[in-house]
Amino acid sequence: MHDAVPLIHWILTDGRMHGLKALTDGLGPRLRDAGVPLMRLRMGMRTTHPLIAAVSYIWDPHGTDSENPDQLRTGHGMETRTTYVGSPMEIISNTQAPYRRRLDDSLGPDDHLVLHELRERGASDWYGRPMAFATGSFGMVIFVADGPGFSDDDIALLDTLSDVLAPVVEAHRHDHLATAIATSYLGPRTGRRVLEGQITRGDIETIEAAILFSDIRGWTALNATRPAGEALEIANRYFEVISDAVDSHDGEILKFMGDGVLALFPSDGSEDGRQNACRQAIAAAHAAKGIAALAELPVAFGIGIHFGSVLYGNVGARARIDFTVLGQAVNTAARVEACCTRLNEDVLVSQTLADQSGLNMRHVSTEPLKGLVEPMALFAPANS
Repeated sequence: MHDAVPLIHWILTDGRMHGLKALTDGLGPRLRDAGVPLMRLRMGMRTTHPLIAAVSYIWDPHGTDSENPDQLRTGHGMETRTTYVGSPMEIISNTQAPYRRRLDDSLGPDDHLVLHELRERGASDWYGRPMAFATGSFGMVIFVADGPGFSDDDIALLDTLSDVLAPVVEAHRHDHLATAIATSYLGPRTGRRVLEGQITRGDIETIEAAILFSDIRGWTALNATRPAGEALEIANRYFEVISDAVDSHDGEILKFMGDGVLALFPSDGSEDGRQNACRQAIAAAHAAKGIAALAELPVAFGIGIHFGSVLYGNVGARARIDFTVLGQAVNTAARVEACCTRLNEDVLVSQTLADQSGLNMRHVSTEPLKGLVEPMALFAPANS
């Protein structure tokens, strides 16, 4: 009979401290050393993420990297895919009960392809269990054996460990959910700040950044002439274009505002840092135009960029706060962008940003901007 105590102690101490990948990688060989004929271990859970429906961690020392990645992210719509439909995982999900299948000669055409593939690799036994969470959702742990398969003592040990693993996996799931929500709604840089504790109203710092503002031209007319669902689909395509361009140039989208986007390219405060932030913002604007052309985006949009100091942090009411940027520099970026249509330019930058970037610029106009005492010279990148 197996002694479960050392394994339980490890799971509840060192095993839970370094994430689910480390837990999976550590538990697999420990079970093998304890005499369980384990060849593959997988722990998975549903998540809340705009692109990912579930995430799994896999220990499989004899599998190839391409066939058996140590982390598997599954996109939405997995319930309709052949890899899931009729699989043991679907059976466990539907029944909320353990499922076991010997991978012997009784395996037939009605058994899922994944079981046949594992038998081809030398597996002899498949055993999976749901891990119930307090929230009503659940995770899943899957054990695959080689050799003689699992004995009754092995199954008893795996049942015990599954019950111990459930709250550990659930705690990591909450952390995963918090990270996914924070980064999806706030962006990776800002979301990380919130998760690190910058959550108090008035918790604000002054930073220097290039501020990029963009919106769709003719959005009001587009809404008046197209069905709401079609207009929304166009807006989402536009947001995707701007997001891809900003993300690929070390910026971060801070806000979607109606049909507008506010993005930030922070500087580290040095002269090189200021120049780099400005150049990255300009490169992102060029990239957005290129991506839009390739994607045949059916709407035009303008981009205005300014550089300056902004207040970056939490504002709002006592019980409802927002992480944002405030300051004259933000207003200036929006007003620079507002000139794009009238001046027939796709991208306009302020005098300040043009000077900081050190790039060749084409002077377009000198315009009075609301909130500024003196008119501001506006430029377009020389190659636009």
